[in-house]
Amino acid sequence: MYNKAKEYSSIKYAFNILGVIYTLILLFLFLRLGASKSLSLWLTNYVPAFLILPAYLILISSGYYFLEFPFNFYQSYILEHKFLLSTQSLKSWFNDQLKAGVISYIIGLILITTFYFILHNFSDKWWLVFSAFWIFFSIILAKIMPVIIIPLFFKYKKLTDEALRERIMNLAKKMKVKLIDCFEIDFSKKTLKANATFVGVGGTRRVILADTLKDKYSHDEIEVILAHEFAHYRLKHLLKLIIVNSFSTLVIFYLIFKTSGPVLSFFGFSSLSEIGALPVAFIYFIIFGIIMQPLEAYLSRSFERSADREALKVTGLKDAFISMMNKLADQNLADRNPHPIIKFFFFDHPPIDERIKIGKRAQF
Repeated sequence: MYNKAKEYSSIKYAFNILGVIYTLILLFLFLRLGASKSLSLWLTNYVPAFLILPAYLILISSGYYFLEFPFNFYQSYILEHKFLLSTQSLKSWFNDQLKAGVISYIIGLILITTFYFILHNFSDKWWLVFSAFWIFFSIILAKIMPVIIIPLFFKYKKLTDEALRERIMNLAKKMKVKLIDCFEIDFSKKTLKANATFVGVGGTRRVILADTLKDKYSHDEIEVILAHEFAHYRLKHLLKLIIVNSFSTLVIFYLIFKTSGPVLSFFGFSSLSEIGALPVAFIYFIIFGIIMQPLEAYLSRSFERSADREALKVTGLKDAFISMMNKLADQNLADRNPHPIIKFFFFDHPPIDERIKIGKRAQF
């Protein structure tokens, strides 16, 4: 199992790295060869003004999807079946791809349309105004995700195990977490991996258990998993992440505002307001994401360790925590002990072996 997990993880890391490089190359060529400018000019001549941006976005999104399809198909379908982690049919996979594409397009269109509106109306302060909108929109997405987006991909129902539900609700009360209810989703229709999460904002806050976890883990193990999720809320990790992400958003848009002039000129544009220059912003986001990823991963690992310790402290379920971690590692083919460089760049959770050590050292 250990060697199988290492092989699976190594392939995933390699594809993540290659995918980023490949995307940067595509964006660079699309801009440098003048294809983006030509496409925007062609649309300007043949499409009504109010449809230029939607048409441009759907064309470049579709083009990118087809150019990136071999990577995507291998990584999300072939690889998952090769390692016996997926139960999803090809038809179901394509349906999910279509739904994800439509959702991404709608979200992207809202953000980019707002971006150009703010860019045209707020001049030198556009980066500040749009950052505020971006943050607000992210919170709205977090609120609607459990009630609109997740049900598009999984069947959703209230948790039928009443004893487990009562235990979770009591745990939430003990940890001062306001929870509307507990739900389960049919993960097993698509994957054999296990997952549990605490999602939503305000009136949509809820626990969601995958059936692949609910049916294979003891109540003690599930309780300590959810105690970890509730600990993030209790320790205000979510608020801290919002602050960090808000600051990062301000920084990236300010950098675009201050430094994009020479970059735009290099690609043959005079202003960021030109629709054909949009991929320049995408390049900024990718490069900034590469730079920020180790820092964000380090911060996330720190929060995860704190949440593990808090979960153990609240529940006292040391043995259940250790057995749960071993089960998750085997079921999800997790890399228990990655190379330090891999951990530095890719791991937003401590590796499983480190988390088990936290469990073994826990004292009550």
